[in-house]
Amino acid sequence: MPSRSVIIILSTFCLALLLTVLPLPEWARAYRPQWVSLVLIYWCIALPHRVGVGAGFSIGIVLDALTSTLFGQHALGMSLTAFLAGQLHARIRVFPLWQQALVILIFLLAEHLLTLWVVMATSQTSPNPHYWSIPIIGAILWPWVFMTLRNVRRKFNVA
Repeated sequence: MPSRSVIIILSTFCLALLLTVLPLPEWARAYRPQWVSLVLIYWCIALPHRVGVGAGFSIGIVLDALTSTLFGQHALGMSLTAFLAGQLHARIRVFPLWQQALVILIFLLAEHLLTLWVVMATSQTSPNPHYWSIPIIGAILWPWVFMTLRNVRRKFNVA
């Protein structure tokens, strides 16, 4: 049976996946934050020994299946994001939240660029101009996501 820490981490990913596929009005769909990426980045920074590239790849495959995108498209971006967050976790932890948000913006932009590269390489339609606002929204939401997940980690003593 998995430990309570694993259940809590998986629960946060499930909630992020739910927020990702939650129906939104047509005008709001273009501004949906990268919830799964934000949760992945948090856990890679908070617990780099438990959540890493393998978790990023796995959750990316699940996200590909849920969103009906090219299989591996999100897995590639999530793996890169998890790698970067895991490599820089010690530095990011000591930054104030506003500086963390800037680093998260870079991570989310890198993931978006990689996704764009895959989409363009497979001759799919090019994204709309709002495509680049999604990482900015994620960076703005980072302090809230960070504080919420940190409170969950402390409350349930996830280590």
